[in-house]
Amino acid sequence: MNIVLTRIVGAVVFLVASVGLGWAQQAQLGLFEGQADVGRVKLKGSASYNPTDQTYTLTGAGTNMWFGKDEYFMVWKKMRGDFILRADAELLGKGVDPHRKVGWIIRTSLDSSSTHINAAVHGDGLTALQYRRTLGGNTEEKRSVLNGAEVIQLARKGSTYTMSVAKDGGTFVSEEVSDLALGEEVYVGLFICSHNPDVLEKGTFRNVRIVVPARDNFVPYREYIGSNLEIMDVATRHRRIIYQSPESLQAPNWTPDNKYLLYNSKGLMYRYDLAKGTPTVLNTDFATNNNNDHVLSFDGKMLGISHHSKDDGNKSIVYTVPVQGGTPKKITPIGHSYLHGWSPDGKWLTYTADRNGDFNIYKIPSSGGKPEVQLTTAKGLDDGPEYSPDGKYIYFNSTRSGLMQIWRMKPDGSEQEQITNDEFNNWFPHPSPDGKWMVILSFLKDVKPEDHPFYRQVYLRLMPMVNGKPDVSQMKVIAYVYGGQGTINTPSWSPDSKKIAFISNTDQIDRLQIVATKQ
Repeated sequence: MNIVLTRIVGAVVFLVASVGLGWAQQAQLGLFEGQADVGRVKLKGSASYNPTDQTYTLTGAGTNMWFGKDEYFMVWKKMRGDFILRADAELLGKGVDPHRKVGWIIRTSLDSSSTHINAAVHGDGLTALQYRRTLGGNTEEKRSVLNGAEVIQLARKGSTYTMSVAKDGGTFVSEEVSDLALGEEVYVGLFICSHNPDVLEKGTFRNVRIVVPARDNFVPYREYIGSNLEIMDVATRHRRIIYQSPESLQAPNWTPDNKYLLYNSKGLMYRYDLAKGTPTVLNTDFATNNNNDHVLSFDGKMLGISHHSKDDGNKSIVYTVPVQGGTPKKITPIGHSYLHGWSPDGKWLTYTADRNGDFNIYKIPSSGGKPEVQLTTAKGLDDGPEYSPDGKYIYFNSTRSGLMQIWRMKPDGSEQEQITNDEFNNWFPHPSPDGKWMVILSFLKDVKPEDHPFYRQVYLRLMPMVNGKPDVSQMKVIAYVYGGQGTINTPSWSPDSKKIAFISNTDQIDRLQIVATKQ
């Protein structure tokens, strides 16, 4: 469910990444401007970036990063203001010293005694936030209760720095340092330290994201920040950014022929060609105020959209249109109506609708012209209804038990039962086409249960389907995302059930070389 958006995606130019040869040379290295051996390092470090899988590999030496000076290797870029740094980090091989380490670092300068803070995982599993408050001063440390972190996030907000770490599949555990003065402009980067001057160690970083969040006085639904269109391999959790835009892109649908992703941006629908790596506007005629509640039919021949109609008081109305474009056909009689599901047999559309000041779930024949059928009556918000691929259930999210949680019911509205019951606000249940998995979007409790705002730190979580029902005991985080509204509002599984498409956000688009690959 969303409100009015308006129009057009800006042109995007991508920069080709190349490997820098030293810190004095600031050649582009993926997201980074340069690379450097910091301190009197005996063995020269190096870095490489693979634009196909967007993975970084660092090789470096260095005695230590402790006391009043540092020796290590890093790739870096200069940044100002607030930001969020995130990556999956891994040391390769058995290694020599148990204190070798990889992670994120933020420092005032490339001088070896500079003030700095870093979030790192060591060879022996120690995960810690380490920092130097004064030039040449002793390094201090806050150790995480989590050992052997695989996902490392380091965020700056003013003079407060927060390390959030997780093992793959788990939720974040955090440590914080406040009143750390590093200056407005800082060096931000990935690093490796062998903890042995005579040894080069190697580490890899994937799913690397540098996020500039929305500013504090940001006005939701009036202002927007940039977008990354991402694809993730669900089994490996590996993510690739396939398109970037300074505009707000929302809610990608994957076509059953595996050729396109459909998404909305500023009121229009776009078709992104996966082979060519380019988007084009999808003709929806008069429907130019579409929100992010749009769904493809299971056979891929029709697209259901939610358009804010001036003839209906600018309320969201459900329409259908051929997938190749055309004149939309009005389906729901009144608004607000926000589409989320199409039955596998193509006969029904299911949506959340405001009727008499209360949002409930309804269904209506996809041919239109017939009365809608109310399926839920509980007080509170019911939203996000989506059919299972076998047509036996409609999954949805509801606040009826307090927090927003996932529920399901039979297509006639009977046998309503709660699926999730945890500390998160869970939205938008999406069963995979093969019926073996379900992915959901989870907000933290700092978000009101009935709200699903833009530009928050959220989790995408995965559950296996066991005996036809999601098994919450095996639920895992598969992506750590800065997003929320528009990230994954609609069904976005690939036809083979191996990948999902989603949107992440940042207020500063750092251009990557985008390499088109066959999906």
